[in-house]
Amino acid sequence: MGLREVEQRLERLVEGAFSKGGRGGLEPVEIGRRLTREMDLLRRVGVLGLIAPNFFVVTLSAEDADRFRSFVDVLARELGDAAREHARLEGYGFVGPVEVEIHLDEGLRPGRFTVEAEVVEGPDGMPAGSLVLADGKRVVLGAEPVTIGRLPECAIVLSDPNVSRRHAEVKRQGANVVLADLESTNGTRVNGVPVRERVLEDGDEITVGTTPIRYEAS
Repeated sequence: MGLREVEQRLERLVEGAFSKGGRGGLEPVEIGRRLTREMDLLRRVGVLGLIAPNFFVVTLSAEDADRFRSFVDVLARELGDAAREHARLEGYGFVGPVEVEIHLDEGLRPGRFTVEAEVVEGPDGMPAGSLVLADGKRVVLGAEPVTIGRLPECAIVLSDPNVSRRHAEVKRQGANVVLADLESTNGTRVNGVPVRERVLEDGDEITVGTTPIRYEAS
């Protein structure tokens, strides 16, 4: 997925909501472009390379906030995806999970908005990392292993009948993120290759049973 694809998704956000009355006004893609520009302006050199902001506060006018109210959570998620994709294209790293908050300011005129960006470390100073499910849900990796399986107590619960009760887990080992199969019946694959244990890299596709899960180092 390229940044242009994310921009196209941002553009489509308002098509259904405003197709009859005409769109007009502030467009989500404008916010996305401002957000990525702030990343470029505020990037800095870290120990392992360029570090970009990962926490963003987008402030809208009351009128625009009202226009976007029905899909504000989707907008925040899409803006986060835009930040992650821009980081991949530019070779930026993050020191914590990407988060986007959307606020409103009664003093702003319609069409005006602000984007504040800063670098915020993850819990316990751990770098960013997440698992993205097929429905777009994102599970941020923390200090505890993330178990995947059919049992209700698993961090990621799947109804796939080809998935074992405790199928696999993803955990941190030092600076690495490691996937381990938990002696599942049907095995675990990464990018189509069966594995027992493997260090994950950005963009790797994990398959448990018939369910795909993407690992993103952001």
